[in-house]
Amino acid sequence: MDFSYALTPFLAWLVAGIMKFTINSIKARQLAFGLIGYGGLPSNHSAIVSSMAALIALKEGIAHPAFGVAVTVAFIVVLDANSLRRQVGKHAEAINKLAAASTDHQKLRERMGHTRTEIAAGILVGIAVAFAVQWGIGR
Repeated sequence: MDFSYALTPFLAWLVAGIMKFTINSIKARQLAFGLIGYGGLPSNHSAIVSSMAALIALKEGIAHPAFGVAVTVAFIVVLDANSLRRQVGKHAEAINKLAAASTDHQKLRERMGHTRTEIAAGILVGIAVAFAVQWGIGR
């Protein structure tokens, strides 16, 4: 059985998450457990979907229908990470400013989306993980 299709996105998520935690911890000069979540470098979502698209390209080829599906899903996820979720973060920031005087307001998370750099880093992590799985496990 070929478990690489299940293992690859999990490893991409793990590698991107560890990298993000390390980068955030270095920036904060303390363990950054409070910064775990949406946003940051690299994008976990982009790493996960690009790892699967890259693995399918490596194993099946870019002419395979599964590659087309994987690229389509990856494109939707990347667009969502860059546009929709960033707008949600901006709305949360505005709501937090408006509700700052309220004593019972629970502050909304403002860091929701990703910059293009964070997305590109996630894509690179995903592709690197796919190559590592293909040449480490898949051979």
